Amino acid sequence: MNAPPLTHTPWRADPRAVRWAPALAGLALLIMYLPTYRALDQFVWGLVGQGHGPVMLALVLWLAWQRYPKLATLEGPPATLAGSLLLLLGGLIYVVGRSQDVLFLDAISQIPVLMGVLLLLWGWQGLKTMWFPLFFMLFLVPVPGSIVDVVTAPLKMGVSYVAEHILYALGYPIGRMGVTLHIGPYQLFVADACAGLNSIFALEAIGVFYMSVVQHTSRLRNILLAALIIPISFASNVLRVMALVLITYYFGDEVGQGFVHDFAGILLFLVATCLTIGTDSVLGLFFGRDKSREPT
Repeated sequence: MNAPPLTHTPWRADPRAVRWAPALAGLALLIMYLPTYRALDQFVWGLVGQGHGPVMLALVLWLAWQRYPKLATLEGPPATLAGSLLLLLGGLIYVVGRSQDVLFLDAISQIPVLMGVLLLLWGWQGLKTMWFPLFFMLFLVPVPGSIVDVVTAPLKMGVSYVAEHILYALGYPIGRMGVTLHIGPYQLFVADACAGLNSIFALEAIGVFYMSVVQHTSRLRNILLAALIIPISFASNVLRVMALVLITYYFGDEVGQGFVHDFAGILLFLVATCLTIGTDSVLGLFFGRDKSREPT
C-alpha cells in the first residue's frame, strides 16, 4: 500500500487570535491609564475653566470609533521596529510622569504608546487611519502651569481691553484698571476661566473638531479656517466677558456671578461654534462648493 504523498501546508495565524489582539491591547491600555484619568478628573477637570476635559475625551472616543471599522479591515504588514521604539518611548515617559507626579508627562505618554500599538498591530496604514484621533488627544493633555501663567496674563489683558472699548463706544459708563472692569457701581475681575489659555485651548479644540467633520477638499480653505480659529476663540471670549458685564450692569452682581456666570461657559462654546460655521460659510463664497471626504 502506497502512503499518500506528504503535502506542506503553510502556517497561518488563527483569525480568532488576530481578532483578540486589539481587545487585549485595549484592556492593557485601560488598566495602564485608568489612574491617569482618575488624576485628571480629581486634579484638573474639576477646576474652574477645565470642565471641557470630559467633552474632549468623548470626542476622541467618537473619532476613534468612527474610524475603527476601516482600521479593522487593514491587513498591512506591522512596522515592528518603529512600533517597538515608540512603545518604549511612551513607556519611559509614562514611568517618569507617574513616578514624579508630573501629570503632563503621564497624560501625553498616551500618544506615543498608542502610535506604537497601532504600528505593531496594523502598520503604517493603521497609523495613517487613526492619526486625527491621536492628534486630537493633545487637547486632553493638561498644559503645564508655568506656560498657562505666562500666556494667560496677556490674553486676559487683551480681552478686557477690547471688551472695555467696545462697551465704551456703545455708550456704557465703563472703565478699566488692568484686568478689572468698572461699570456703574460694579467691579468685575476678568478671571483666568473667562479669558485664559485653557479657555482658548478648549475653543481651539472645538474648531479643529468642526474641521474634521466638514472635511473640505480645498486645502487652502482648510488652512485659512484653521488660522482663523485663533481670532474666533479670542472674539468668543470677548463676547462672553461683555455679556457678563452687561448682565451685571442691568441685573446686579448676584445675578451676574450666579447661575448666569456658569451658563456663560456653555454660551461661550455655542458662540464659538456659530462663529466658526459663519466664517466657514463666508469662505465658501470664495471657494465654492467642495465635496466632503471620508474621515482620514
